[in-house]
Amino acid sequence: MRELVDYFQSIRIRGMGWLLLVCLYLFATQPMLILVYIYLAAMMILRTWLAQFPRLAKWGLTAVYGLLMALQIIFVSVVVFPDRGWSIVYFPEKIIGVVIVLLPLWVERFVTTNNQVAFYLPTVEEAATVSFDELRQSADKLSGLMNDATAAKDKVSVDHLKTILADLPRHSSVRYINHGTLTDDYFVAATETLADEHLYLAVSNTGSAASEMISVVTRKQFNHVSLAFDRDLATIISYNGGDNVYPPGMNAETLEFFHQKQGASLLVYSLPVTRAQKQFVIDKIAEINREGSAYNMVGLVSKHSAKPNILFCSQFVYKMLKLAGVAYFDKRDGEVKPTDFIEQDYYKKLAFAYELKF
Repeated sequence: MRELVDYFQSIRIRGMGWLLLVCLYLFATQPMLILVYIYLAAMMILRTWLAQFPRLAKWGLTAVYGLLMALQIIFVSVVVFPDRGWSIVYFPEKIIGVVIVLLPLWVERFVTTNNQVAFYLPTVEEAATVSFDELRQSADKLSGLMNDATAAKDKVSVDHLKTILADLPRHSSVRYINHGTLTDDYFVAATETLADEHLYLAVSNTGSAASEMISVVTRKQFNHVSLAFDRDLATIISYNGGDNVYPPGMNAETLEFFHQKQGASLLVYSLPVTRAQKQFVIDKIAEINREGSAYNMVGLVSKHSAKPNILFCSQFVYKMLKLAGVAYFDKRDGEVKPTDFIEQDYYKKLAFAYELKF
């Protein structure tokens, strides 16, 4: 029993998760919440059938996820949104409607806790106890976030939220939408750098709406990382939103991309590699360019990718280093943050090159 509770307590909302839940509460309409319920149920069912569960447990989990989705949809359709605009109880009801987004994750935690052998749901007593413990353990963190709210009001602005939400329809976390945006000229320029046996990592504070919002929850100044083959960053590349020019995914970047606010900055580091390792990274990027890519927005919270080429910026850079055999710290690529490339450099593999301030 204690082990079960410990695993349940390990489910915490961190970083981008708080931001997305707040966005859902502030801006989600009834159709939007229903789509979130359907999407999460579909993803959890897919994860169940790809996992090493007994077939009976897979069917049981599929039925439970489907039932939860139906109950979620009924709750927001019958209870929450009919009260909108005329009853004060709408606001706490919507909080519940947002919180129950997490129910499928809690169900999966209970199942995997039991060594993926048998499927069962928690008792009412267990669920109540765990929920109380979760609230108690998160109290300090919530208090800290509230204390920072005044200082962060310019970053967590309505304009930034609107910018992020307006950009969401351009994204996909389940299919490749960016195909061949890197030109032949890019690969010619990258190949011409092979004599320089270094890769260059650029960790940046761009000032974009997403970067500003993320910085509030990470409390980090730098929230984007890019990869380049030359010191002057003529070949700089990363996963990003495409800057409203290209589809979200793997795109070349320019220095103008990093200058989205006064005081934006860029730290450039060099990493020694062999000519063969550098060529390998170029070839791998060419392969992704042919196959297609997409920005892993959901992965910022779930830490998983639906397809190999659906990544976010730090996930992409770390994956390239790991595949080339030059990763200098050990971490799951879905959990790597941009600042990890600096903070996890315990063996001093990186050499600081220069800083750009805008």
